Amino acid sequence: MTELRLWPVSRCSTIRPALRLLLVLLVLPMAQEIQALKLEVRVEGLTGEYEKYEKNVLALLGIYQERKDKDLSVPRLEALHRRAPGQIRKALAPFGFYRVQVEDTLTRPTVEDGAWVADYQVVPGEPVRVGQAQESVDYRITGPGAEDPIFPKAFPIQPGNVLLHSEYDKATDNIRSLAARNGYLDYELTFNRALIDLDNYQAIIQFHLHTGPRYYLGDVSFTQDLLDDRYLARFVGFKPKDRYDPEALLTLQGNLLGTEYYERVEIVPHKAAAGEKRTVPIEVIATPNKANKYRFGFGYATDVGPRVTLEWRRRYLTRWGHTLKLETNISQPLQRMKGDYRIPIGNPLRDYVTIRPDLRSYDIAGRKGDIQTLQVAHSVVTPGGWRRTAGIDYRREQFEITADDAELVNELVPNITWSKTVTDDPVYTTNGYRIKFALLGTTQGLISPASYLSGSARFKWIKSFLDHYRLIARSDLGASWANSVFDLPASRRYFAGGDNSIRGWALDVLGPDDPSTKEAVGGRYLAVGSLELERRIKGNWSGTVFTDFGNAFDPDFTRQVEVGTGLGIRWRSPIGQIRMDVAFALTKDSSPARLHIVIGPDL
Repeated sequence: MTELRLWPVSRCSTIRPALRLLLVLLVLPMAQEIQALKLEVRVEGLTGEYEKYEKNVLALLGIYQERKDKDLSVPRLEALHRRAPGQIRKALAPFGFYRVQVEDTLTRPTVEDGAWVADYQVVPGEPVRVGQAQESVDYRITGPGAEDPIFPKAFPIQPGNVLLHSEYDKATDNIRSLAARNGYLDYELTFNRALIDLDNYQAIIQFHLHTGPRYYLGDVSFTQDLLDDRYLARFVGFKPKDRYDPEALLTLQGNLLGTEYYERVEIVPHKAAAGEKRTVPIEVIATPNKANKYRFGFGYATDVGPRVTLEWRRRYLTRWGHTLKLETNISQPLQRMKGDYRIPIGNPLRDYVTIRPDLRSYDIAGRKGDIQTLQVAHSVVTPGGWRRTAGIDYRREQFEITADDAELVNELVPNITWSKTVTDDPVYTTNGYRIKFALLGTTQGLISPASYLSGSARFKWIKSFLDHYRLIARSDLGASWANSVFDLPASRRYFAGGDNSIRGWALDVLGPDDPSTKEAVGGRYLAVGSLELERRIKGNWSGTVFTDFGNAFDPDFTRQVEVGTGLGIRWRSPIGQIRMDVAFALTKDSSPARLHIVIGPDL
């Protein structure tokens, strides 16, 4: 018979503290175990010529990647340590090291709350080389294209060279690309491998490519109903029976998408229809884009203050690719509405005839007026990369500079410009330049009340150096040949001052002064320069020091060279730099600081 005994209440109260103590003793080691471990990982031996491989080793070393993991436990740590030597050897293999020695130790903490130390002493050894015998590189091009000179006569990696996996992959990819780009669509790799003989510690390369027959590009057809096929044919940069080149097809696709006529463009080669002559017909399937594009913008510049921009673009108007753009810019001192009706000619990607109406109204320090212009111009890109635009303007300008210098002028002005921009980044340029030359003039009696000839050159250059520095140089030069500055309408005279001229002065307040009013009337000559040194401070922020100098001049008036200098800060935004400058007019009698703010790309 089992005896059931009941503890008295006083006895139970004695046991409960003991149970609590036992529970604490059981849980405490578990709590210590789940605390985040401190771990230090050391990889030594990759110094000097081997230092460049350390980054790849650490990237593949699991114990290094998980060293700060809050959930890292002792069992996990020990497992990672066991795998580490193999991971180090694997990380060094692509660089030709196959006899890597790794001495590893894992040291427990010697003090409470101390760190574990995982130490790996690495001896990379000598890299493996391709065998010295000629048969160590078995390179063969066979098939109908075996004698085609596009293929290298010898494999880029030769006997005795160190076997770098990246170089091997680059060499094989290049040969395969040559085959594909030259019409060998059915090429086949019968061998493509690099073998490592660890006993003799040498590499053997086997690369065999069978070219198959060569294919050619055929006629191009267009599946779309937006534009005339004869116009679209001008975008095709190859001729039927040219060797088949996938890059030519990608270029055609990119050119059509770049026009914004189409939302999607698919290039379909019909290889199955190539026939005995292996001429592949090409089908272009294009989906039209939306006809209208709208843009709203807001900007700010000290010269004009807040500015609102409205733009409407008609992506296509006729079956021959004509386009239309209307743009309105509104600010306190300047209002402008301009249009651009563009007719593609010649190379439709870059050559066109343009008709540009332009309406402007301005009221700035020193003058005010209204200008209505209609320009017809022919614009092409020359073989040297210059944009050449030649045209003729009809201009009606009513202006007032002083009470005695106000007039209504009608002109018919032939003009020509050459411009070129070279930049590594159109938004934030680290190295590049922009240059523009212009020549225009008119003859008295050809609607115009006076004769003159005017030429100008504008240049901006940006050069980066020492990682964090940019040097920015700018120059504006101009000259007009006329009997008097008063024979020129206000928009044809030269003025200086402002955000993009000589900082420290307001927009266009510099130039020859009227002796009686002391207000600038403009000049027949312009010479303005600027030097700026910019240094990146942190992230997208940089600082700059600058000096601007020059003026507008005229032989009939006396005018000195003006100089401004100052400091600025820059912030690199997605739409270009936001430039904030504090400028001082050094040659002005009283020269309070003037703030200049400009937003936009560098060039």
